[in-house]
Amino acid sequence: MLGLCLILLTMTYGIRFSFGVFFQPLQEDFGWTRAVTSTVFSAYMLLGAVFAVLCGWIADRYGPRIVFLAMGFLAALGLGLSSRVDSFWQLLLSYGLLVSAGNGATYPLVASLASRWFKERRTLALAISTSGVGLGSFLFPPFSSLTIDSYGWRTSFLILAALSLVITTTCSLLLRRHPSERALPSEEMGPYQGGSTPNAGVGGISGDFSLSRAMKTRSFALIGAIWFFYSLCLFMVIAHLVRYAIDLGVEPLQAASVMSIMGITSIPARISAGILADRFGRRWVAIVCAAVMAVSMLWLTLSSGAFMLYVFGAVFGAAYSGLGPSTNAIVGDTFGVRHLGSIMGALEVAWVSGAAVGPALAGYVFDSTGSYNAAFNLAVGASLVIVVLVVVVTRPQSKDTSPTVGEISG
Repeated sequence: MLGLCLILLTMTYGIRFSFGVFFQPLQEDFGWTRAVTSTVFSAYMLLGAVFAVLCGWIADRYGPRIVFLAMGFLAALGLGLSSRVDSFWQLLLSYGLLVSAGNGATYPLVASLASRWFKERRTLALAISTSGVGLGSFLFPPFSSLTIDSYGWRTSFLILAALSLVITTTCSLLLRRHPSERALPSEEMGPYQGGSTPNAGVGGISGDFSLSRAMKTRSFALIGAIWFFYSLCLFMVIAHLVRYAIDLGVEPLQAASVMSIMGITSIPARISAGILADRFGRRWVAIVCAAVMAVSMLWLTLSSGAFMLYVFGAVFGAAYSGLGPSTNAIVGDTFGVRHLGSIMGALEVAWVSGAAVGPALAGYVFDSTGSYNAAFNLAVGASLVIVVLVVVVTRPQSKDTSPTVGEISG
């Protein structure tokens, strides 16, 4: 099951991180500005939040197989149609809408699926399955660049469409629900024992929160804020790091390699963080990772050359990748796993909002001041806010929506 989740995320994030490779040829062929071309990806990200909520709701009721089958078809259709576009609005519909419908919900669905199947070592399971993010960002951009150079961007879109259809469909047919989900879930809550879903059987079903009930709690708002600030920092770096490095006088190839270092580092870091989180507590690992993110962003403001940027890429890549599975596991610990697909889909709205605000904020700051330092310092503060939020998030009481006094060991 973990292997299937990893492959699905590798495909999704391979497509997502490859858009930057298509950026220049699309500009050259159609004469679009950077702002216009970027709008397609912004629409893709924003619409992904809508589809995450919808797909999470469907998966909670009918299982993941039918959802991923439909998503695989839509992603392939969108990529195939993208190879035939002749105008901006056509690409906005084919890529911004259809491809978003095809893979915008993959991460929360994979996270909820892994959480359902693995209770005792949930964070490690999430770390392994979500390593597809780093693997996809490492493998697919150079592959797409090679196919564009050899056959053109239209054919490259078609190749991605074929890969998405074959890989996603094959994995979807092999997916299945946890056996315990065949029983009707209980709505009664029991006392929280800490660390894992309370009163849960093997699959963690009894006493889990529904989406509507979870959204009424303070913990839901706090976790949403964690995801927002986390995404803000991450996508600020993804969008502007290469440009920042070039501004420092680093060669473009070296600047791009910083992103590769982030991707490579993230894979072992996710797994290591998962092992440590299951042993010492999810919250402690999340706190450490968020604090290291803050330090690395401060380091970025002081960087003056390629070597310092390479160090940043390695440290930041390890920190952000370790924070992901830890915070995902906290969601399952807080609300249970029965309705985790729809709950994570709703939280995806906060994630996508941060992804939209971070790059735009950094761009505005640079245009206003001629420097990224103020934006990066804001990211330092955002990372420290995550530390505080992780400390105060607790599982709500059984009979009301106020949080309990939980322990930091999570």
